[in-house]
Amino acid sequence: MSSRHLSAFDRALIQFDQALHTLVPGTARAQRANPAKSELEADLDAKERHHTAGLMRINHTGEICAQALYQGQALTAKLGKVRAAMSQAAQEEVDHLAWCEQQLKALDSRPSVLNPLFYGASLALGAAAGLLGDKISLGFVAATEEQVCRHLREHLDQLPIQDQANRAVLTQMLDDEEKHGTVALEAGGTRFPRWIKRAMKQASKAMTATTYRI
Repeated sequence: MSSRHLSAFDRALIQFDQALHTLVPGTARAQRANPAKSELEADLDAKERHHTAGLMRINHTGEICAQALYQGQALTAKLGKVRAAMSQAAQEEVDHLAWCEQQLKALDSRPSVLNPLFYGASLALGAAAGLLGDKISLGFVAATEEQVCRHLREHLDQLPIQDQANRAVLTQMLDDEEKHGTVALEAGGTRFPRWIKRAMKQASKAMTATTYRI
């Protein structure tokens, strides 16, 4: 059904359903196989397991934020091609969300309890970016993916050498995120100035510092 035929109540129900599928553990369904499936589970000691779980919890929350960002932008983006590009990227982010959740479970850990808070903030940011126009909206996607890629590279450096399963997951995620950023720019997204990127970097530090532990 076309969105122009939906009432405000219908759209609210759809958004609520999307939020549940993003936030409730076990509801995200990946279309691609988890890259970790082809790797043997690493023998990690307690310290390594704790640190790896913290890293994967950060990445899981990052995917929660990505889902909310794309959902918020889809509500307000004006051009059909922008909605389509965001929809494709959002589905790939669902894969990441499911994979991170599976890896947390394998590590006997859990997602961050702060996820609903970060979801709400990201949804509002995405909707606001969409209202500012498609160039800004796509530029925000590109700048966000740049931050995500930076985190993923740092986490790949920090993973225990023997942990090839989580390394495979993060490597595939990095490939996808780099593609999302490139697609957003090629679709007409504006390149954000450095001062905005620095502000986004500081905001992301607050997220990583809290979700690593909570």
